[in-house]
Amino acid sequence: MPTRDKLVIVTRKTALEELIERFNTRDQARFYIEHMGGDFDGYQAAHDAYRRAAEALREALPRGLRTHWIERSFLPTFTFGEPDVVVVLGQDGLVVNVAKYLDGQPVVAINPDPDRIDGVLLPYGVREAGGAIARAVRDAEPWRDVTMAQAALNDGQRLLAVNDLFVGARTHVSARYRIRHEGREEAQSSSGLIVSTGAGSTGWYRSIVTGAAGIVAGVLGSEGILAVQGRYAFPWEARELAFSVREPFISKTSGATIVHGRIVADEPLEIVSQMPQNGVIFSDGVEEDRLDFNSGSIARIGLADRTLRLLVPPGHQDPAGARGRDDGG
Repeated sequence: MPTRDKLVIVTRKTALEELIERFNTRDQARFYIEHMGGDFDGYQAAHDAYRRAAEALREALPRGLRTHWIERSFLPTFTFGEPDVVVVLGQDGLVVNVAKYLDGQPVVAINPDPDRIDGVLLPYGVREAGGAIARAVRDAEPWRDVTMAQAALNDGQRLLAVNDLFVGARTHVSARYRIRHEGREEAQSSSGLIVSTGAGSTGWYRSIVTGAAGIVAGVLGSEGILAVQGRYAFPWEARELAFSVREPFISKTSGATIVHGRIVADEPLEIVSQMPQNGVIFSDGVEEDRLDFNSGSIARIGLADRTLRLLVPPGHQDPAGARGRDDGG
């Protein structure tokens, strides 16, 4: 077990700070928001709450440890060490973003503003932070190995996801591809595929299942929504993924028989792009975090060889939660 003597605290810019970057000054940002009919005071309040949380965290950090504070935008060029304890202060999406740069380092995820942030992946408040971090340094705090998904292309590129992967077209045109799963194969034309982890099963995946059930109930008069309540979610640690095809179109050249299923270690999902341009695979709801997926590309989607080691209080249960995307509010 490595000696843990260094903390890496990951923060993010507030929405107010991003507005000031865009408009150069706070007054100009206020003028723009209020001119457009928005509530600038809400931005200020969220900013103040985050800054108070950051200061309280700074005071709560255990003494005698090396600390390094890093803002989210620097993650792609930062190298985490094996013994590091990673402390994330932000929305759920910041945890998702950080996870893709880690390889087994424990993560203590802190909700800086419970009044505004759901905190599905944020099991600690600022008041609990000091004790949780101290126990993480001693490897005394329980953790959960949250399963991640991986899309690997035939050119060697790969993309990780904590919640979900989207495979489809960048625009609203139909995505065209061949899908292969469990010995079956067919050409499809659809609005794309969603591949979800256990952590993501209460987000986009739940939306898809609930919407589909509601449509069935409306068309056939069944109790479709009641039939799926509570059945969509699966554990964060589950070594499986779920895939769903959105709005598959049946035609002379496309079918809709492979529209939902489970992906396990020895049965990856394979997708062959038939899109000349604008094909993409992106992760966790962030289109900027993507691979191009055009004709000639083949994606094998399965379980990642790494997990998110998320520190949790004893007895922690999966909350029914929100998407992990960090929208900066």
